[in-house]
Amino acid sequence: MRTATIDRKTRETEISVSLDLDGTGEYDIDTGIGFLDHMLESFSRHSAIDLKVRAQGDLHVDFHHTTEDTGIVIGQAVKRALGDMAGITRFASIDIPMDETLTRAAIDISGRPYFVWKVNFTRAKLGEMDTELFREWFQAFAQNAGVCLHVENLYGDNNHHIVESCYKATARVLRAAMVVDERIEGQVPSTKGSLGD
Repeated sequence: MRTATIDRKTRETEISVSLDLDGTGEYDIDTGIGFLDHMLESFSRHSAIDLKVRAQGDLHVDFHHTTEDTGIVIGQAVKRALGDMAGITRFASIDIPMDETLTRAAIDISGRPYFVWKVNFTRAKLGEMDTELFREWFQAFAQNAGVCLHVENLYGDNNHHIVESCYKATARVLRAAMVVDERIEGQVPSTKGSLGD
């Protein structure tokens, strides 16, 4: 079973994440930030990862710590659930349209984290959430999941569509790349014989 549970507590946040990589996209999310909950629900549904998130953070300060730390813990849980990554497809890329918006994501589940973000917003906030925090979430997720992740918004006008398409695109490339390929019979998809070393 490719499952994991991670609990992380700091002076700023207390977060618990449970997930099943081979789920059906069932979610139970409560971060205290409505817009982030909406994005994580979309991430769960489109990755087909069953995801439960409970987060309590210093929201009286701002949303930064809670947003970044949920990315950290979800990333750690994905990495743990992937284990030695034997048999996975490893690479994937996709373009996701959302009305007037088109976003591309590409991933290499390599165990070597790297992140590229080519996304711009025309508004400082979506609801009460600072749009600059979305980059923080994706950065934290990629680093802690141990994946090479590139996210690029090719065009779009509506900021809600732009960020939601980023989450959906990331979910879909993760879903495609973590699929077990029966043709390679559990081998690690690398000529080195291991990933992340």
